[in-house]
Amino acid sequence: AQLIKRYKYPVETHHVITTDGYILGVHRIVNSGKPPVLLMHGLLDSSATWILTRPEAALGYYLYDKGYDVWMGNARGNRYSRNHTFLNPNTDLSYWRFSWHEIGLYDLSAMIDYVLAKTNFKKLTYFGHSQGTTAFWVLCSLKPEYNNKISFMHALGPVAFTANMRTSLLGIAQTFTKISKNKIYELLPHNYYLFNLCFTSRMMETACLEIAHQLLGRDEQNINYTFFPIILGHIPAGCNLKQLDHYLQLIESKRFCRYDYGFERNLKYYGQRTPPDYPLQNVTVPVGLYYTYNDELSSEVDVKNLAAHLPNVVEDSLYPYKKWNHVTMLWGTNAIKLAHKRMLELTKEFLSKSEK
Repeated sequence: AQLIKRYKYPVETHHVITTDGYILGVHRIVNSGKPPVLLMHGLLDSSATWILTRPEAALGYYLYDKGYDVWMGNARGNRYSRNHTFLNPNTDLSYWRFSWHEIGLYDLSAMIDYVLAKTNFKKLTYFGHSQGTTAFWVLCSLKPEYNNKISFMHALGPVAFTANMRTSLLGIAQTFTKISKNKIYELLPHNYYLFNLCFTSRMMETACLEIAHQLLGRDEQNINYTFFPIILGHIPAGCNLKQLDHYLQLIESKRFCRYDYGFERNLKYYGQRTPPDYPLQNVTVPVGLYYTYNDELSSEVDVKNLAAHLPNVVEDSLYPYKKWNHVTMLWGTNAIKLAHKRMLELTKEFLSKSEK
């Protein structure tokens, strides 16, 4: 909210309560009476990701300037949604019993319903990045009635199948998760000490930047890293270790399926020994897929596999810009010109179709 106020945009903070009691922070760039858009961030990220750069480069501001009512959600467990009606995230381990499965099923459904009720619209346009796309596939595959509440789904750096995820930090993540399971629950919460550590010296700043490159893909050409202090002031924003673990399971299984609890608990939860696949054929909403060659987390092979499973892909954009990485579409200096303008065209086109 402070970032938005700095650039003199009208902002509101809303709190949405899910059916299982999580209290979610939602930031709104207020454009009352205009068509609503809901933007949902990726893993370890927050609503800030859509407005981290200047108004002339950030998707959140761009959509507002083009006449949309902009709502930016936060998943349970991150810095803006670390709250519950009766559970304490600091003391109750049961607070952390969720993955992106629950984020899709409970958080997204609650936010979509809240935004539509507040704005008095029947449909909204959805923008998801990374985990924000994963959660959407979960929601619309298991609660297909939500397809009727979305005029268009923009999937930036989409993630479902992960067999070809290639970040060099993958081995570290797998080892850490195996060691930490049932010992650590909250992963990389927002921490000013980490922020300060990265700027204690030029060497430390370079090291922190290198970790970001290894995770997301290197793109010094298109991302203005003078914003790195602002980015690091907001990211990481925290998540649950189980969210990461669920992704790592998908890499091993080469499927897009529910969380694997082991044979016995799978029988208890699912009535079968292996977790069921998400029925992606139920995701009937019009979808735009936007992805790149240099994305360590969302490989073009995996996105092509996803596209083959979705019944209504109307835009399949593998950007030709070889340096673009997992976040260039969000933070890139030319993202509005090279990516967001086309997204806006599709938003307008399918809004007009849904109104007929």
